Amino acid sequence: MSSDVSSATVGRLPAYLRALLDADADGEVTVSSDHLAEKTATNPATVRRDLASLGISGTRGVGYDVKYVVFRINSELGLSSEWPVIIVGVGNLGRALSNYTGLSSRGFPVKALVDIDRSVVGSTISGHTVRHLDELADVVDDVGAAAAIIAVPPAAAQTVADALVAAGIRSILDFTASTLVLPDHIAVRPVDLATELQILSFYQQRGSAAGDGHGVPLGATS
Repeated sequence: MSSDVSSATVGRLPAYLRALLDADADGEVTVSSDHLAEKTATNPATVRRDLASLGISGTRGVGYDVKYVVFRINSELGLSSEWPVIIVGVGNLGRALSNYTGLSSRGFPVKALVDIDRSVVGSTISGHTVRHLDELADVVDDVGAAAAIIAVPPAAAQTVADALVAAGIRSILDFTASTLVLPDHIAVRPVDLATELQILSFYQQRGSAAGDGHGVPLGATS
């Protein structure tokens, strides 16, 4: 990733990539900044500025070459090769994530499942034999894991995160909504589903889930 790319731009790149892949699937060869802005709920100036920070320029009156921009964003996000993932915690959420084909199709194949529950350790879930947390270092080595997903109860999140760091994991997606205390070189992305729903509630009660005026306020009838 280029050092001059802001964190805000990085946060928008996956949305651009999704819109570009849709355009490619529809047979579009070029796409305008106006189109990308519409599809990603931003504005054309921001799109142009974000892509320019990656060294990508469009052609006036034509737009951006779809396949080239997809290639560049994939490269900037490190998606040119697969990043094996370990899921720690095979409760309802962990099992659902292990079955989610979208992870693999986007370059993040789930390669191992880990838990501490002896009743599930050794069982097969989504084609993987569940390993015990005590074996984590061996699991990381066995599958060449680059990242891990934490899907355990919040009280166990810090212990699991510490074990992941000790095993060599440097990138963590945390579904526990916990505040993890980890070394600065560890990349952690928290995913708090309740918070996301609260944000949706903010828009819902104002009659717009996406600023388009089509939402229904909570408690109202359609």
